[in-house]
Amino acid sequence: MADVLIVALNSDSSIKKYKSEKRPIIPLEERMQMMAAISSVDFVTFFEETDPRNILDIIKPDVHVNGQEYTINCIERDVVEKNSGRVHIVKLVPGLSTSEIIKKIKSL
Repeated sequence: MADVLIVALNSDSSIKKYKSEKRPIIPLEERMQMMAAISSVDFVTFFEETDPRNILDIIKPDVHVNGQEYTINCIERDVVEKNSGRVHIVKLVPGLSTSEIIKKIKSL
């Protein structure tokens, strides 16, 4: 879909604000290292806000990829389209979200 893949991760403090004080399970530095280890990822960065609109306004991606739980009408759609980009929605892989992994661990 693009020549360059930039992954922008929520900081630990932003995840705590919109998920819970018990999150994230994996600290930002480790999450960034995991993303950087994926060969198709060109750059990894992070943002402190609870949503990515500010960083997307800076990056101005041609394509912004989001999970299906956010739908095509996600909050960042206007910023992406204002900068001539488009939102692409991908299906979730069942059982791989952090919430699903936590549920599995609790059920053991």
